[in-house]
Amino acid sequence: MSAEATNPATAGPVAPAAPAVVRRKSRPRIDLRRLGRAALLGPTARGKVPDAIGHVVEAHRTHHPDANLEPLRRAYVLAESSHRGQMRKSGEPYITHPLAVTLILAELGAETTTLTASLLHDTVEDTEVTLDQVREQFGEEVSYLVDGVTKLEKVDYGAAAEPETFRKMLVATGNDVRVMSIKLADRLHNMRTLGVMRPEKQARIAKVTRDVLIPLAERLGVQALKTELEDLVFAILRPGEYEHTRELIAENAARPDDTLAEVAEEVRGVLREAGLQAEVLVRPRHFVSVHRVARKRGPLRSADFGRLLVLVNEDADCYGVLGELHTCMTPVVSEFKDFIAVPKFNLYQSLHTAVALPRGPRTDSSGAAPRAAQVVEVLIRTHQMHKVAEAGVIALGNPYAAPAEEQSAADGERADPTRPGWLSRLLDWQRAAPDPDTFWSTLREDLAQDREITVFRPDGGTLGLPDGATCVDAAYAQYGEDAHACIGARVNGRLATLSTVLRDGDTVQLLMGQDPASEPSRAWLEHAHTPAARIAIQRWLATHPGHASSDAPPPDGPAPGRGAHPSDGTPTPRPASGTRAARPRGAEVLADRPGAAVRLARCCTPVPPDEITGFAVRGGVVTVHRVRCPTVAHMKSRERAEVGVRWGDTTGCRVTLVAESFGRPHLLADLTEAIALQDAEIVSATVEPPSQQRVRHTYTLQLPDAAHLPALMRAMRDVPGVYDVNRAQHQAPAP
Repeated sequence: MSAEATNPATAGPVAPAAPAVVRRKSRPRIDLRRLGRAALLGPTARGKVPDAIGHVVEAHRTHHPDANLEPLRRAYVLAESSHRGQMRKSGEPYITHPLAVTLILAELGAETTTLTASLLHDTVEDTEVTLDQVREQFGEEVSYLVDGVTKLEKVDYGAAAEPETFRKMLVATGNDVRVMSIKLADRLHNMRTLGVMRPEKQARIAKVTRDVLIPLAERLGVQALKTELEDLVFAILRPGEYEHTRELIAENAARPDDTLAEVAEEVRGVLREAGLQAEVLVRPRHFVSVHRVARKRGPLRSADFGRLLVLVNEDADCYGVLGELHTCMTPVVSEFKDFIAVPKFNLYQSLHTAVALPRGPRTDSSGAAPRAAQVVEVLIRTHQMHKVAEAGVIALGNPYAAPAEEQSAADGERADPTRPGWLSRLLDWQRAAPDPDTFWSTLREDLAQDREITVFRPDGGTLGLPDGATCVDAAYAQYGEDAHACIGARVNGRLATLSTVLRDGDTVQLLMGQDPASEPSRAWLEHAHTPAARIAIQRWLATHPGHASSDAPPPDGPAPGRGAHPSDGTPTPRPASGTRAARPRGAEVLADRPGAAVRLARCCTPVPPDEITGFAVRGGVVTVHRVRCPTVAHMKSRERAEVGVRWGDTTGCRVTLVAESFGRPHLLADLTEAIALQDAEIVSATVEPPSQQRVRHTYTLQLPDAAHLPALMRAMRDVPGVYDVNRAQHQAPAP
């Protein structure tokens, strides 16, 4: 932008441009010097489209044949007159820059409002034109887009100007994604002409492009811009590897045989015989892609330099093509991915597969026979999917347009595809990072997480998280700062520690405590991967320096709480009164063996109205078990005599309950209080040492009435931190 504008009298020499990148066949590169001369010819007749924007108009009408060109004409006239006399460091008239940026967007299918703003995107920053003038002449939308990409002045912000400018752009993008579309096209043209800059400045700009803008292009699905930006950055930051990759591509292009072209023709024949209308193209890999494949696979063969792209008209045809390829050729099953049924988070849809070529005369780039069959990757998508794959959100048009009727907002994510969940989350955490340095470093870390997973909540809602996220991240994504009270989680129905790494498709139930004094553990930071989680935890620790010390429990131990220790200890509580308790009475049981002593089995502690059975044991005693007790099957297998038993008239009973919980302060006291409030008397209690964040409590209780048992168990489950309460169920001894 402004760094490119110079006084014509002091324009610097033209330095060699960055190494050229081999691209797919597309519209020829426009001669910017010719456009500059056309721009300097002066204003055109009112209503006539200036020659300088002829290529822009041609590209625009390819995608929008009925577009109103008057805003483009007026925007060009204002931009040309405002930038007149300014020159780029390359020696070209400055107007060539907004023209080139606008042409990039026009070729991707951007609508008229975006192109109008693109022509004007540097006027407020680099000329005397004001934002009010833009608003008055072109309306609120164009004004908003121009303001969104206008840099903040270093004189006002100093070293914070760059991070705060990006923060401003991202906030503006949250309301209108077209802001970032213009910025990406602007950076692409500046990268194309970066050769005139000093090497150190080239490297600085390339690093910001690599760390921030390329990840944003990926997340917005604008692959056409992302791949070229990657190659330009590659050429600047890793020139040796770039040159080696260029030589590999040149060597492959000089080969007399073309494996991909041969396979493409074979695929055309297969689809033609099947009656499927499809366009089969060879899609060369760009430089960075070739470099990655070479590092992954070693010596490259002809098929490694590209992929086949099959374009069809309908979604169903994609699967038809897939079926034919897998039937008539040898599929590599491990390479199949269905991004149509489950699109990527950046709107990308396609079927990915690969077919193995039969061993034969084809050779690798060294001339030696290949060690294994070559594999050709195939992408299958509709023409509309291809448009979105290349242009991403730019292909979606105006985000202000009314949404489709069938579109509904999913809980936790905006349904608007131009405001995806990752962007909403980014906007949320940036508000909690007022410091520019914290924002800048956190933004780079966040954007480095280039893969997203979706996890499900028990209520059917979803959470979008970066790959590698843990239950800690899920808690803060769902509850914000209320996640300080999280005490555990269930993943796919099983208890899990907060440090558990989540996988795509997992169902996560977060267990929240109700103690207002709950606090996060410093150890959570080791397992927090999302900026939202890290910033929330760090902010709490900064404002509570005396808490969450190193003895606070970690995410893979007992859940944290104020003053928490690994457990509440293992005391054996005494009865509530200070005097010795009277011997409690159990429920009365009548046995079909007169005079026999009856004893309730401790393994299952039956209580009315449980179904019960009895067995005669040594000494003439009848032990009473619940019918479903594992010991019953064991006794029957040993041919012990079964005795009929039934409950008597008494209502009191003794029962053993097992409570499972996450450790937290005062848990034992809260449990005993809940038991006492239900008029139950504690006969004995044990608390086992914590294991994997879980604490197990076993209580033998005397109830005045067996009918109170369900209410007692509910009361115990309601104690914060307790996640389950069950009757004791001991394992039967081995036969």
